[in-house]
Amino acid sequence: MATQSWRDSYKGMSSDNIKGLVLALSSSFFIGASFIVKKKGLKKAGASGIRAGSGGYSYLYEPLWWVGMITMIVGEIANFAAYAFAPAILVTPLGALSIIISAVLAHIILNEKLHIFGILGCVLCVVGSTTIVLHAPQEREIESVIEVWDLATEPAFLFYAALVITAVFILIFHYIPDYGQTHIMVYIGVCSLVGSLSVMSVKALGIALKLTLSGMNQLIYPQTWAFTLVVITCVLTQMNYLNKALDTFNTAVVSPIYYVMFTSLTILASVIMFKDWDRQSPTQIVTEMCGFVTILSGTFLLHKTKDMADGSLPVRLPKHTDDDGYGVEGIPLRRQESSRSAQN
Repeated sequence: MATQSWRDSYKGMSSDNIKGLVLALSSSFFIGASFIVKKKGLKKAGASGIRAGSGGYSYLYEPLWWVGMITMIVGEIANFAAYAFAPAILVTPLGALSIIISAVLAHIILNEKLHIFGILGCVLCVVGSTTIVLHAPQEREIESVIEVWDLATEPAFLFYAALVITAVFILIFHYIPDYGQTHIMVYIGVCSLVGSLSVMSVKALGIALKLTLSGMNQLIYPQTWAFTLVVITCVLTQMNYLNKALDTFNTAVVSPIYYVMFTSLTILASVIMFKDWDRQSPTQIVTEMCGFVTILSGTFLLHKTKDMADGSLPVRLPKHTDDDGYGVEGIPLRRQESSRSAQN
């Protein structure tokens, strides 16, 4: 009876979820590979001109760098399309797979050693992703962008959006001027909060385009263009403050923290707006959360051990330029005001 009950509750993945899964996996592959191709292009360009780390732009004349850039664009388009078919709770966590692909390709192509703890991190990401895929909710049937607009204008999501916008304005106008250069969570907080709204708008726009291509024109509705405006505004804001975070703090610290906050808030926004968990049992929800925590553990392990040499623990060093002209990781969560401490 227990086996029969399990079979009744698990109906398998819908065709839309499968399409979204394939697109999300393709996106991770293209984005992960693009980092390696672009780095090879940067190194090749740096050998014959001014390195990017020194302020040069010779890489713009390097075809290999453009191949990497085009590969990344293809990956982002696939990721955009994935949100049109599958729920955000399935698509967003799979972004961690691009980290695995990048690490494995770096090990093979760039001879950047992937140590045993890095391999364990990859395995954890795969296990967590598989857990989420097997227990992800079915994508709800939507026949018009107006339905998405109705979901976005329900009191619960409007309350969430109001909280996000208020928090973003407080961070931008109150905390960034005083703490932006010393506290990593200020910039990442803005990126993650705005990112959760951008994903919801991207999903709405993706659904509108999917319906339009299937013969039901959604471009005639003002709601489609409203979602487009929100996407543009949110993405530009994200890019601006993410660039500030990357320019101020260590990439190896920014990436995992941003992934955790962005993914967590996106899942929360999706649960509120699209009511993903309303169609699931408590067991499925807990299993998804366990899968998500497993992915987070693997992601942190990968980043924490990426600079290990011969099995030794990574050493924190000030950010500087290596022999190839590229930044070496080592800036802590807060910038150390060495000059001030020296005076004291």
